[in-house]
Amino acid sequence: MASQQVTLAQKDRKAFQDLLSCYELKQLTRGRKVADQILKKYPDHGETMCMKGLILVHLGQRDEGIKLIREGMRKDLTSHICWHVWALVQKGEHKYEEALKSYMQALRFDKDNFNIIRETSVLQTQTRAYESLVESRVHMLRLRPSVRAHWVGLAVAYQLSGNLVEAKRVLEHFQNLLREGPVNDAEYSEFLLFHVHVLEDLGHLQDALAFLDKKSKDRYIVDRTATHTFRARILSKLKNTNKGSPQAAEWNTRAESEWRALLDLNPECSDYYRAVLANQGIDLDDLDEESRTKALELLSDFSVHFPKAYAPRQLALTVAQDDKFRELVQPYIEMALSKGIPSLFSDLKKLYGNPFKCQAIEEIVEDIRASSLVDQASPPEPAEYLWTLYFLAQHYSFLGRHQKALEILNLAVEHTPTLPELYMTRAKLLKRAGDPYGAVRSMDEARKLDGQDRFINTKSGKYRLRAGMVDEAEEIFGLFTRKGAATPGADLTEMQALHYLVEVGDAYRRIGKLNLALKKYYAIQKVFEAFREDQYDFHQYSIRKTILLPYFDMLKWEDEVHSHPTYVHAVVSAARIWIELHDDPSLGKSLQPSSETTDASKKALSKAKKAAHRGNDPSQESQDAANKKVSNQSEDKGLDAPIPKDEDPDGVKMVLADDTLERAAKFLATLKESGKRNIDACLANFDVATRRKKYLQAARALVHAHALNAQHPELHLRVVQFGKTVSSVSDSIARSVKSVLHETLTALKSEEISLDVFTSQYLQSHSTSPSAILACAQAYEFLGNPAEDVESLLFTTLKDNIGLSVEDALRILSYLQRVKSTRAEEFRIACDNKFELSTVFKSSDEQAALRQQCLLDEKEDCDDVETL
Repeated sequence: MASQQVTLAQKDRKAFQDLLSCYELKQLTRGRKVADQILKKYPDHGETMCMKGLILVHLGQRDEGIKLIREGMRKDLTSHICWHVWALVQKGEHKYEEALKSYMQALRFDKDNFNIIRETSVLQTQTRAYESLVESRVHMLRLRPSVRAHWVGLAVAYQLSGNLVEAKRVLEHFQNLLREGPVNDAEYSEFLLFHVHVLEDLGHLQDALAFLDKKSKDRYIVDRTATHTFRARILSKLKNTNKGSPQAAEWNTRAESEWRALLDLNPECSDYYRAVLANQGIDLDDLDEESRTKALELLSDFSVHFPKAYAPRQLALTVAQDDKFRELVQPYIEMALSKGIPSLFSDLKKLYGNPFKCQAIEEIVEDIRASSLVDQASPPEPAEYLWTLYFLAQHYSFLGRHQKALEILNLAVEHTPTLPELYMTRAKLLKRAGDPYGAVRSMDEARKLDGQDRFINTKSGKYRLRAGMVDEAEEIFGLFTRKGAATPGADLTEMQALHYLVEVGDAYRRIGKLNLALKKYYAIQKVFEAFREDQYDFHQYSIRKTILLPYFDMLKWEDEVHSHPTYVHAVVSAARIWIELHDDPSLGKSLQPSSETTDASKKALSKAKKAAHRGNDPSQESQDAANKKVSNQSEDKGLDAPIPKDEDPDGVKMVLADDTLERAAKFLATLKESGKRNIDACLANFDVATRRKKYLQAARALVHAHALNAQHPELHLRVVQFGKTVSSVSDSIARSVKSVLHETLTALKSEEISLDVFTSQYLQSHSTSPSAILACAQAYEFLGNPAEDVESLLFTTLKDNIGLSVEDALRILSYLQRVKSTRAEEFRIACDNKFELSTVFKSSDEQAALRQQCLLDEKEDCDDVETL
């Protein structure tokens, strides 16, 4: 129970006001002294205790300060200052929901405190409490109606809450209050564009168009590109929604003019060309012969009008078919090869989904190559011949014809041995063919040809990670990271280099260091948490500076940030590791460092400390320590909670956790709605839920996965597992749950057929898919079929009519080894013979020798690395 509130005398109230001023001016040492003076006379004054605690938090004495704040709050629970202080501390710890509750409590006791209302509105935006945000913005406007930012903030709040009618009313009312807005003012221009945006979202298209025309004519709207974009989009909508209107023709003409004006500004934007075509009733995703011909005519006109633009030519290649495609693509390829454009293959490979186009491109480039060899009277330019070989090598490698691609690359290297792109392409080819160490060596050759190129160095490091050479990769990354960092990896983590974190996490997972892989995946989670935190400062800034449309885009991006492929990959990979640790608890123990390793690490750390100490002046060290102590006593550390020291940097304690499935479920839960749109996340959710005996969650995950891809091989396996699980637990679950599970299973599989027949039917319809064959083999094994039958089924993937890739073969081999099949070695040897360029199917001794040879090559190049 709170004690009686202490009232300060008049003189001491002035001292308390002085304390508040000291805090606002960041005079922390003086503020602490003032607080001590007040508490000497009034030791139970809650507000002073809270203010002193807040100052202590700023000075770095966080635990002591928070304890004092809690005591002060108990002394006076009806003080808005106490609740405000506590909210500031919670906000510094990023506990935004809790901080918002404290601010609301503070407003109960001082409802018109503008600072508290403003901070509350920011937190309401951060937590997406838009209905409450409207109330706060209305309150702020009533307190200070003369400030433009409060009118803007209220309109934004209505927009975010979905009340566009009120947003429109606020914007119009504010403009009526202005006698005349500033001309050529960027902030006011953004405000008016926001008004147009609200009118467009409301469907008041003619009002939006009239408003936009008037304000741009009067030079109130200064963003030329935005003006054209809004006008073109609104006119197109008017034409499409009012086709019977007498103004439809005028709107169509004006829309055409606006889209063409945008093309004049940026002729490389393919969206503008699509919009021009759509304005004429041509949908590039749904073409018939007539519309295709018309589209090609228009794109041809654009190619003439914009002779340097590539976008209309690229779209024309997408649209064209048969002989017309050949007619267009041949000069396109010849021009690019003569100019020596390295990105030509990247430009054209999106067309390879059409077999005719793929074959036509191959024939055209091969004809160019053959003609250059036959015509001795007028030999081709050396560069053109080189880029022709380069294109063909990429082409055949992409199609999986690695041997032919390698032969062409060897010719190109003989022709020009100093072009890094050739070695990079050979590295990619060897990687695809299953030779990671050869890929590392080839990429290193490219790196040595241009040692200052950060991209090639990064690629070289990435290929080392793919080969499991993590330490060697860090040496390469260290060439371009901060020299004062503890390790290159630590600097890249600090720089939020997601591509590095993903690759190194996957590398650790492949070589079995699950503890380190988990640490990297959770480091990715921290990066995305930082993304979420970074938006906080923009809620107030964007409204004050009237940067509204980009602000809305940022909010939408933040709301979908957890759907980012990198984050989804990290979550699913971490969940898979947690499942492995649950299924085999001995894995965690096997990852613990041995006593010899621990002793060696301690000795290395001690040696490093001694070396660092010898390099420093002891007197200087003591002086620096004294200066640091004095500085720390008065330095403002801020309210943000300090980053806790990582007591488990290698994750060896993490992998011993007893709640592996709970951790996996918690990580997967962060995906929220985006997890329902990714089939890998759905399958991981099913695996975790089944092991946790959360059968309704498992059923829900299967339904979501089925909606995404009903024929996915992994989904078929999960349906079989679900069917057997449902039949085995039917007697131990509630009748209502049993009913739901049976309904779900019936929706996924016909009730009349057994699981064996269901698998046989699936195998029949996907008999040439290695992934499907593997899934069916796993299903048969799960259903208790003989091991000989399962192995025989897997060996059918070696037939010529099955498109077995290196990745599929590795998955099958891994499965055979996991179930301790007696034919695993036979399958490995067969794959080694099938994939001639591959080394991943060599024996463990042979692979160890290849790795050692690669490391020796690295050692020989060490001097080159140091000189860069």
